[in-house]
Amino acid sequence: MKNISLLLTFCCLLGIQIAQAQQIEVSNLKKHIYYLADDKMQGRGTGSKEVFKAADYIEKEFKKYKLEPKGEKGYRQSFKAKVWKVKVADSIRNADNIIGFIDNGADLTVVIGAHYDHLGTGRQGSSKDSLGVGKIHNGADDNASGTAGLLELARYFSSNNEKEPYNLLFIAFGAEELGLVGSKYFTEHPTLPLEKITAMLNMDMIGRYNPSNGLAVIGYGTSSQWPAIFKDVQAPIKFNLSKDGNGGSDQTSFYKKNIPVLFFHTGGHPDYHMPTDDADKIDYNALKSILDLEKTVVENIMKQSSKMDFIWTN
Repeated sequence: MKNISLLLTFCCLLGIQIAQAQQIEVSNLKKHIYYLADDKMQGRGTGSKEVFKAADYIEKEFKKYKLEPKGEKGYRQSFKAKVWKVKVADSIRNADNIIGFIDNGADLTVVIGAHYDHLGTGRQGSSKDSLGVGKIHNGADDNASGTAGLLELARYFSSNNEKEPYNLLFIAFGAEELGLVGSKYFTEHPTLPLEKITAMLNMDMIGRYNPSNGLAVIGYGTSSQWPAIFKDVQAPIKFNLSKDGNGGSDQTSFYKKNIPVLFFHTGGHPDYHMPTDDADKIDYNALKSILDLEKTVVENIMKQSSKMDFIWTN
């Protein structure tokens, strides 16, 4: 009887773990964003010790999920980034992309990306605060929200007990705020052949959902297959499909390499590039809904029988 009881307890616990793997968890999103957007992280400016601490955090999570390292040295792909918006003494800075891979032995791969850097203390430029130099720009929405989404999707797909028909490549990009430097570097020095990538999905500022505007899903026109992929997709949030593949974030680097893209974005707000972009202002339930939507889109991409075609939208 005791052995049966232990077996039932084990099965129950296993069932709980499987159930948790099969859904996006708000608690995980909060954990990631509150860590990355804490004052101790000093705004994660490119080249700072804090942004390298953020990179360590992302790498640790990738290891926890047993993602295969797919950088040039372990999970890391290192490069140089130049601060070009303002004159500073340390204008050339070290940066990293953090890259993890779910290898399902497939011919094609879906890339999921988000950038993890922000403006630091305003000295690298781009602050919307006229007196912002020296103030911590926490970047909870921009882009701790996207990074949290990246980590939670990596956790989900690595622990859902399914061998997907496509591989999945998760990239946390560095130096996006300095001109999409990390994603440009990856597409010029890919650690996986670009011709094997069927689509790239990017998350940047997905934490401040406004019901009156909805979620923008940009890039719908970059492949003739997007309409079929989105057919019958439903979500508790409003989302708007936009054709253009260009935009002010990392999907643009892939679009310029003839790869179909989607860019998930909840739009601007008064705290954009301000010291007031803090973790307590994120709509975590809406963020979960956005990631559930993206998860469904990824799963629908993987139902395609061939590589997605590419269309220039401008």
